[in-house]
Amino acid sequence: MIYWYTQENHNVKNKRLHSIVLAGIAAILLMSCTDRQEVDEDLVPNFLFAIADDASFPHMGAYGTEWVITPAFDRVAKDGILFTRAYTPNAKCAPSRSAILTGRNSWQLEEAANHVPFFPDKFGSFIEVLGDQGYHTGFTGKGWAPGNPGTRDGNPRLLTGKGYQAKTLEPPTSFISKNDYTANFEDFLNDREPDKPFFFWYGSTEPHRAYEFQSGVNKGGKELTDLERVPAFWPDSDTVRHDMLDYAFEIEYFDQHLGRMIALLEEKGELDRTVIIITSDNGMPFPRVKGNPYEWSHHMPLAIMWPKGLKNPGRVVDDFISFIDFAPTILELAGVEPTEGMAPITGKSFSDILFSDKAGLVSKNRDRVVIGQERHDVGRPHDQGYPVRGIVTEQYLYLHNFETERWPAGNPETGYLNTDGSPTKTVILQRMRTDRDQEYWYQSFGKRPQEELYLRSVDPECMNNIAEHPEYQSVKENLKTQLFDQLGAEGDPRMFGKGHVFDAYPYAEPATANFFERFQQGEKLRAPWVNESDFEPVPIDY
Repeated sequence: MIYWYTQENHNVKNKRLHSIVLAGIAAILLMSCTDRQEVDEDLVPNFLFAIADDASFPHMGAYGTEWVITPAFDRVAKDGILFTRAYTPNAKCAPSRSAILTGRNSWQLEEAANHVPFFPDKFGSFIEVLGDQGYHTGFTGKGWAPGNPGTRDGNPRLLTGKGYQAKTLEPPTSFISKNDYTANFEDFLNDREPDKPFFFWYGSTEPHRAYEFQSGVNKGGKELTDLERVPAFWPDSDTVRHDMLDYAFEIEYFDQHLGRMIALLEEKGELDRTVIIITSDNGMPFPRVKGNPYEWSHHMPLAIMWPKGLKNPGRVVDDFISFIDFAPTILELAGVEPTEGMAPITGKSFSDILFSDKAGLVSKNRDRVVIGQERHDVGRPHDQGYPVRGIVTEQYLYLHNFETERWPAGNPETGYLNTDGSPTKTVILQRMRTDRDQEYWYQSFGKRPQEELYLRSVDPECMNNIAEHPEYQSVKENLKTQLFDQLGAEGDPRMFGKGHVFDAYPYAEPATANFFERFQQGEKLRAPWVNESDFEPVPIDY
């Protein structure tokens, strides 16, 4: 069953804002205005942007996933718009969030294409622009991270606004954040000037690892049989099922705070005027998902609610939405020119969908997205990345792996550092080491061919690579041409023989930079996101 939710168009006053006027059925007119008092406060929206940390599509109740209970997300979907094809262009925290903030694909962001980078000075975030134009901006939890945001006017850059982190609580497990997200949101609201529009980034650190093992069952009231099936790329064991339910328990914690924030907006009379956007930065922190180029890695949940603004709430929309489309959409709704303080935006506003009355496919031009990755976590020689580019259409996922001699998840002897430590990872590695079920290891950690092609319409788990099948050669070549043409037009260095630049950018965390060489030389290094047992005791002869 699929639910859906709508939210209203609330606009805000700002002396340099342009107001968006809803006229007639769904017409949207931009009205230039320089006098703050001339802008109708009921036409300028507030924004609550809620982003989970490592949650895949379709793991929200509104998509019919019954082992994850998310009433707040489901409400937003039911009373707004539920999107079924939202994609991050890069399935790792920092580069995904960089794409959101700039409206540019990661291969257009220099260092910010990588995980744990130094954020380039030249790229402004749309939240910085909103703050410059009179919005009250702030965040709680995880904003843009991990990495070094740089400075602005001698102070650390506030890429997602001022931090509100003071309020804490006792979490239900030892690994869930002590941040009282809702109380910090209330502090943010109390801190703003009367009638001033706001943008708030709710960056939950859930369901990022680590998890309290069996918390889904012991504290969430779940049962192993709640899972109808385990994905084909993992073994179906009790340990893996517990791991998935622990992940679900943390998604539900994210959703609980979201529900409290919505109630707080209602209490303060701000809900009708607030655009609520709910998504995640990348896929679940499991082998073959987070940090990989497949469906579960890049395909994200997305629901948007705006009581005064959305046309015909209660719709399910199947258009492809890329994360680079958030910035131009939000700036347009706020009436702010995206050129002020930002590099040119690649993404396209989807306000036409918000103001349409159509469900299903609304815009014929939104029939694909491009994805890719460079260096995520370290652990390969010379801190090299694993460069990939891909294109997703209604039927297909085409991937081009540029450096097939490299290990996709990081070198085995340094713990496959691009895959978080977890019970599921441990199970797969143990089975490989005892010569059982090696196929699971190959799916998650093995080297890959240069080209991959999946019929995602019937193979969403991307298990059957049809790139070499004779009947799909014309499809593959057509998708590759479309992909490379777009990447070339966007200035991707990979298209011009300059891809090495991404490996040359420095890693912003000195403690783990040059990990491979230092580890090989016997230095005792700590990689807290993996387990000690993840490191292969003997070399793997692939």
